[in-house]
Amino acid sequence: MPSYLHELLLVLFRNRSGSAADLLRELDVQLPPYDAIRSESSDFTDLNPAEYRADLVLFLMRESEEVLGVIMEVQLSCDEDKPYTWPAYIANLRSRHRCPVCLLVITIEDSVARWAGKPIELGPGSRCEPWVVGPSNTPVITELRHAQNNVELAVLSAIEHGKNPDVALAARIASAAIVASADIDDERSRLYHDLIQISLSVSARTALEVTMNSLGYEYQSDFARRYVAQGKAEGRVEGRQEGRIELILRQLAIRFGSLPDRIQTCVRGAQNDELDTLAERLLTAPTLEQALGSLY
Repeated sequence: MPSYLHELLLVLFRNRSGSAADLLRELDVQLPPYDAIRSESSDFTDLNPAEYRADLVLFLMRESEEVLGVIMEVQLSCDEDKPYTWPAYIANLRSRHRCPVCLLVITIEDSVARWAGKPIELGPGSRCEPWVVGPSNTPVITELRHAQNNVELAVLSAIEHGKNPDVALAARIASAAIVASADIDDERSRLYHDLIQISLSVSARTALEVTMNSLGYEYQSDFARRYVAQGKAEGRVEGRQEGRIELILRQLAIRFGSLPDRIQTCVRGAQNDELDTLAERLLTAPTLEQALGSLY
């Protein structure tokens, strides 16, 4: 069953199919000249549509002739079946329409992007290579005029970079997309606002609120306003948690000396109950290994 986020990401490309061509150009794909884009059925066979249905199929057209087929797949996690079904999608569409075909995969995590971008070996001398978009290669759109030129691509940029460690950058991208979305129809505008909000980290959501307040912007969506309020609450909890972790790390360093990066990473990733145990053990444990216990 496709997830809510999966379907919302597809809406961006259904609302503006030209965004697919824009992304391919960003990946340095040499597109043939075209004057229109047409959507096509995503069913590749009547035998087993559950297995052979792509998310979206588009055709670049020139003078009513199909010059390139683009199969779009939104992939939120790794799927061991895809290296077998994706080549079938391409071969089937190419055979049916007698034109070049490529596969464009949209991901929102770099780990999934790396998996999806691996060449698919079909046999000696034959391979399939998807074009993949993820956080590391999605255009960074912070200028309002660029966001207004392609609202859907700006929203995708906000989604892909919503959890960027550079919180200020994530907030700038999101604010450009939200302000640009104010100029489109109300339904799409509210949908895009909500999609951006659920894609941001707590810290980025807080930074975005500051940015939007400075612009005098008021959220129109109840859902978005709810996320802003939630972000404030979560930000306070997150701040307390981070402070607790830093205190434990300082105490460990005082007792056992400088901590390797690996140890610091383990402590920062610990759950609340693990931190409780560690806080108690570090007071009496004779060695760092014993203090860390199962985290070591």
